[in-house]
Amino acid sequence: MKHSLLPVIMAGGSGTRLWPLSRALYPKQFLVLQGNQSLFQQAHLRLQALSAEDIEVSKPCVVGNEEHRFLVLDQLRELKGEPSSLLLEPVGRNTAPAVTLAALQATADGADPILVVTPADQTVTDEAAYTAALQKAVRAAANGDIVILGITPDRPETGFGYIRTGAADAQGARAVAAFVEKPNLETAKSYLADGGYFWNSGMFVMKASRWLAALEHFRPDIAQATRESFAVRSTDAQFVRPGKAEFANVPSESVDYAVMEQCPSKPESGFVVRMVPLDAGWSDLGAWDAVWQVSEHDDKGNASQGDALFQNSSNTLVHATSRLVAAVGLDNVVVVETPDAVLVADRNSSQDVKKIVSTLDSKARTEGTIHRRVHRPWGWYDSIDHGPRFQVKRIMVKPKASLSLQMHHHRAEHWIVVSGTAEVTVGDKVVLLSENQSTYIPLGTVHRLINPGTIPLEIIEVQSGSYLGEDDIVRFQDNYGRSA
Repeated sequence: MKHSLLPVIMAGGSGTRLWPLSRALYPKQFLVLQGNQSLFQQAHLRLQALSAEDIEVSKPCVVGNEEHRFLVLDQLRELKGEPSSLLLEPVGRNTAPAVTLAALQATADGADPILVVTPADQTVTDEAAYTAALQKAVRAAANGDIVILGITPDRPETGFGYIRTGAADAQGARAVAAFVEKPNLETAKSYLADGGYFWNSGMFVMKASRWLAALEHFRPDIAQATRESFAVRSTDAQFVRPGKAEFANVPSESVDYAVMEQCPSKPESGFVVRMVPLDAGWSDLGAWDAVWQVSEHDDKGNASQGDALFQNSSNTLVHATSRLVAAVGLDNVVVVETPDAVLVADRNSSQDVKKIVSTLDSKARTEGTIHRRVHRPWGWYDSIDHGPRFQVKRIMVKPKASLSLQMHHHRAEHWIVVSGTAEVTVGDKVVLLSENQSTYIPLGTVHRLINPGTIPLEIIEVQSGSYLGEDDIVRFQDNYGRSA
């Protein structure tokens, strides 16, 4: 029998503990921390690799939010993939409602696939072991079990929840006896010595109908409120938007608290949770220390990404994005450089980076929200210089992409083409500009920039005026649903 599998990638979240590389509008799941693929892309490829003689893998269902929708599409297109649907949560309501949206979407046409639910921001080093464990979980879920992936612990970790299990069956799956909260160090040591405790990975495998039935049993309030929101959804191509007001009324709860922890404590319910061990070099990359742990090290324990030099340093991580970073006489330190912010932290305190983001938010500073390079559905812009009454941007427009037809009340703009071809609308005139050519957009003039070519278009934009904020844009037409 062929099992129909629907990958569900949970791509929400802000990833504040990997600041300054991770920002609210470009969170950690979309970052490339090693190699040339983001964590989200790695998750997608791992799930597609679960295909087997008895397992048919569908295009993924991605659960995220409005701000990241074009990042999801762009990163899948880089892999020549696309989602079956992109569920856009209007507000964050934790993982139980998010999984429920995916299950409702999966069963909307009468199908009942096996859902493989995974966060988008995890990493593994042993792809073969990951594939084997997930395929085993899929086959167990086909029998009606709810299956969780448990990470075989290799250290007494106090930052994870644990799963207490019974003996393994012939297929290697274990009955879940209880879910255990994050322990102190001595308790974590005893769990490691016991051998029957595993880290909770946050990855779940179950039939869509089984999840919906379990949620109806244990948390009918979440099930009903989520159904009401899904019933009034709007659909735009792959984008599925649940009702905003209705979703705001959904109780916020995790999968663990809503269902998973209830099953073993209430066996009379008939919902059984089993655990398949996963020993594949897993990490949730919850802080910069975790990034150091999964990175390649030199003979002194140093790890680096980008242009970095070490002198008399050990056990240190340097992540450089735009310039040379030299580390001298450092031990157990994290240094992360971006064009507009630099983090220097003791590795043991890297969990506290999120407090810096809270401080930035409280001071209404933008460094916690956006990078200097800001991604847009048509490409990106990089604010490379600014001063009183002027700002300079480097702008890239993707092939065949277009900015909105727009106007500014407070600024004029000069555009110089660096590479590619630009189709420029200024008022009632349309001109083609090539490399080294330029144009001027007077204040208050309706204008548009299009890349009609097959290679990226790059321009330098010089803005001048009394106000240069991004909110001084009046959009008349837009290909991405942003016009008034």
